[in-house]
Amino acid sequence: WLLFRKPFRLGVGLMNWGYLVAVMPVLLALLLISAGIEDARLRTIANWKNALIVVLAVPWWVANGMTFWPDIAIQIGFAAVIFGFFVGAFALGQMGGGDVKLIGALALWFPVQPMIWLLIMMSLIGGGLTLVMMIDRWRRQDKAPIEIPYGVAIAIAGLLAVQEPVFNQFT
Repeated sequence: WLLFRKPFRLGVGLMNWGYLVAVMPVLLALLLISAGIEDARLRTIANWKNALIVVLAVPWWVANGMTFWPDIAIQIGFAAVIFGFFVGAFALGQMGGGDVKLIGALALWFPVQPMIWLLIMMSLIGGGLTLVMMIDRWRRQDKAPIEIPYGVAIAIAGLLAVQEPVFNQFT
């Protein structure tokens, strides 16, 4: 994974991007925690949080020494495919727009294999969350449709994906 790369040469001078590589996952984690809490409380995720995750992906790419071609182009293409897939889920009424935007924004941060792992974890966590909410609805004998705060599952899976390379960099 690209988390602990050597300094990156930009222009004529050598810049040490190590501090940025260390800080960026923390910023992403804070945004994910905030988005998860907001979705649990309000059933919405603010557009500015998703936009900030997208914007912060650019210095993340630079700090990790990604080249425009093919690294960044592949990352953007992969994120577009992921986003498009989940737009389909939104069109079918299966996910909220904020959830779809959050997944698309996260896809800009993770290479293919970690992103697939994130999506699998998101699905498992989301299924567990749905089951808990269905049991609660049955217990309360509520007939209203369940509105799942899927941003919580996305945020938890994102946090698991962020911490993995940070704490297990030697594996």
